[in-house]
Amino acid sequence: MTSVDAELALVALGAMLAPVTLFLSVLVLVLGERPMRTGLWFYFGAFGVTLVIGVIAAFVLGGSAASPKPNTPKTWVAIVDVCASVLVLFFVIRFLRRPRNPKRVASMIDRMSKVASSPVIAIVGAGATLANPGAFIPLALKDISEANPNAGQYILAWVAFALVSLLPLSVALVMLAVAPEPTKRRLHAARGLLERHARTVAAVILILLAAVLMRNGIAGLTG
Repeated sequence: MTSVDAELALVALGAMLAPVTLFLSVLVLVLGERPMRTGLWFYFGAFGVTLVIGVIAAFVLGGSAASPKPNTPKTWVAIVDVCASVLVLFFVIRFLRRPRNPKRVASMIDRMSKVASSPVIAIVGAGATLANPGAFIPLALKDISEANPNAGQYILAWVAFALVSLLPLSVALVMLAVAPEPTKRRLHAARGLLERHARTVAAVILILLAAVLMRNGIAGLTG
């Protein structure tokens, strides 16, 4: 596995375990009377908007970030990596130092309760805006571009990234289809666990991502 592959894997894991996205995904499944309906349209919105971004990037960005030197990124890519590393660390420190805000949690619960009982178009829109990989998208776009793919390879890599980033929600939907009642109980239990531990797990992955970004950036600037 190259350093770029490791970076992309950590970006995908970070997107998958983003605390707010995980929490909102669980809420959309536990607050509605028809969790499969709500969850499927929520997933469709998130996956759809993520896929569109990747398809556009496949033709616009392509392999422009690829370097002729193995494991040594281009200068502008290296600068992006260093800046991203600093931003990730800043975010992690700020996130961990900020105390839990019960009012914010209550606000998210209230918002997702409304989404769960909304028309389909509103649920799709909520998924597109609330469950996409968010800030991880630019890093994933760059990482795939560094592999110098053609348009088809770029799209395939992007689909894989999108599937991984939404894996918890897709697994929950499959479990709901197979065993609805036990899954509902597990989702209610997961809600509490996420409130207590999700940001710690996410912080560990983000710190590792920041380290890989810094390593790649320094390699490009000094290579």
